[in-house]
Amino acid sequence: MSIPAFGLGTFRLKDDVVKASVATAVELGYRAIDTAQIYDNEAAVGDALAESGVAREELYITTKLWIENLAADKVIDSLKESLRKLKTDYVDLTLIHWPSPNQAVSVAETMHALVEAKKMGLTREIGISNFTVALMQEAIDAVGADQIATNQIELSPFLQNQTVVDFARQNGIAVTSYMTLAYGEALKDATIIEIAARHNATPAQVVLAWALQLGYAVIPSSTKRENLQSNLLAPQLTLTDADMQQIAALERNGRLVSPEGLAPDWD
Repeated sequence: MSIPAFGLGTFRLKDDVVKASVATAVELGYRAIDTAQIYDNEAAVGDALAESGVAREELYITTKLWIENLAADKVIDSLKESLRKLKTDYVDLTLIHWPSPNQAVSVAETMHALVEAKKMGLTREIGISNFTVALMQEAIDAVGADQIATNQIELSPFLQNQTVVDFARQNGIAVTSYMTLAYGEALKDATIIEIAARHNATPAQVVLAWALQLGYAVIPSSTKRENLQSNLLAPQLTLTDADMQQIAALERNGRLVSPEGLAPDWD
């Protein structure tokens, strides 16, 4: 997988809050940062990274195109605006945040424009987010699976999204899990708590380790230094096959993110 397995999410964090979160995370050793045009925090993220003193080539910055910017004549300009806010000449990964509602803009049109952005050096890699199997197939048909670095999807112990995961894997597309902790609900689950106690770990470390062991990239967010530091230890935790089976049994199609007017017909 070319994308880092462990990064920092910034969803719902803005202004000084996101700036502090990113600054603390980078200080602690995080190097992959995930943002999006619609988060309205690219400028604050850019400030934090610029002030961090960490060399640009050591960072891996992801942003996502909003639905208003998916047309071929808007992709490049909107991405350049994101770069201006992020205070960088390029991002490492640009994703289609959500498929265009009612297919107002075809997947192929946006993917071709993203390939062009890549050729221009505005983004190192391109990918997709919230794509179903059918939409992934459209993206593959448009530009080839080898051009698609990842599909970033909601994925947690309660929503394991196996159909999408299997299809992505069959086509060599990495999976990035967002909402891995299920808005914190997974941390209250009795099974997760029991596994955490056995390993002398936190529930968050257990859930993140579970996702990492399945080969997914994760991008948990936090505003608390102790949580940012603790989460970073998740890659060092090795769960047993029995632990993994117990967590697999928590599947309940527990989708939390399905905005009306944006969400596709989920698999």
